[in-house]
Amino acid sequence: MLRDDQIVEILELVDFRISKSELGAFFRAEDHENYMECGDQVLRNFLNGLVIHLRGTKENPKNPNDVLAKHKAEIPKKDSTKERPEFKASAKDAEKGRGDKAPSKSGPAAKKPFKKNTKTAPKVQVVEKVIYKNGKNKK
Repeated sequence: MLRDDQIVEILELVDFRISKSELGAFFRAEDHENYMECGDQVLRNFLNGLVIHLRGTKENPKNPNDVLAKHKAEIPKKDSTKERPEFKASAKDAEKGRGDKAPSKSGPAAKKPFKKNTKTAPKVQVVEKVIYKNGKNKK
């Protein structure tokens, strides 16, 4: 990941001068008052400078992997002395969060099965049995 000062140096390789504040305007939110679109000229010069930065010139060629390894070595590593406690989800949360399967019916969150009430009145037949005659005699 390139920092703003590195981007300015890459643009200077192709004799294109830009300040850090102008560069920062390209990366602002669109609704910000100082937002500015990155024009074709800036992008073209950045890409040409990036080629020179990574590959070098014809007179002085570079290995791009060496340049990238150098940049990785310059990146400061984050201080990870503070160990974050790991989140351990309970069983019901793990099943609830899965979108590919429906939650199982076991466990404390499972609903009790529906029991039919057998003491109801007998069903009354609303529709009579109908004999359909489609015009064909069946013998």
